[in-house]
Amino acid sequence: MKVIAITTPKVTDEDRQLIGSLIESGIDTIHLRKPDSCIEECRNLLAQLNSGARAKIIVHDYPQLYEEFSLKGIHINRNIRELPHNYRGFRTRSCHTLEELENCKDGYDYLFLSPVFDSISKAGYKSGFTAEQLMRASEEGIIDNKTIALGGVTLEHIPYLRQLNFGGVAMIGGIYNPEGVEKLKNYIRNK
Repeated sequence: MKVIAITTPKVTDEDRQLIGSLIESGIDTIHLRKPDSCIEECRNLLAQLNSGARAKIIVHDYPQLYEEFSLKGIHINRNIRELPHNYRGFRTRSCHTLEELENCKDGYDYLFLSPVFDSISKAGYKSGFTAEQLMRASEEGIIDNKTIALGGVTLEHIPYLRQLNFGGVAMIGGIYNPEGVEKLKNYIRNK
């Protein structure tokens, strides 16, 4: 099961160290999602990372950084609505309904489905799905190895999400902090 981190919305002094620690811990991918930061702040952050770390990063807000820093890929969302011409990198997208998830499978390496649980990082952002809806979507093959659970996900949710056939989990509040990085390291060591 893939374990993916999503950054907090604003570039901070701790980002470089947190990203480095997440890479060290064995995380699969980091989504650089910085809608509250300008391109120069994101560029400066990426310039501080080594090429190995940058190769695990998918960008959400500034697609031109993909080529400039040889990143892993680009995430389609409301800030980036289409991929550049002749794009060959990793392709991901956010989905907020099961219908959207089902309709967007082709052409993407994986899709976020959110919010699966009540959000940790966004106050008042409640789960969009019942346990029954998720089970039915799993049984119908809508949730599969290309589906990444997002929204309120913690490492403790992984066994349940694995039973539902999710291909991975994405976390912000659950691991994008020093305590969360330590929990992730322990999880990966004990897998």
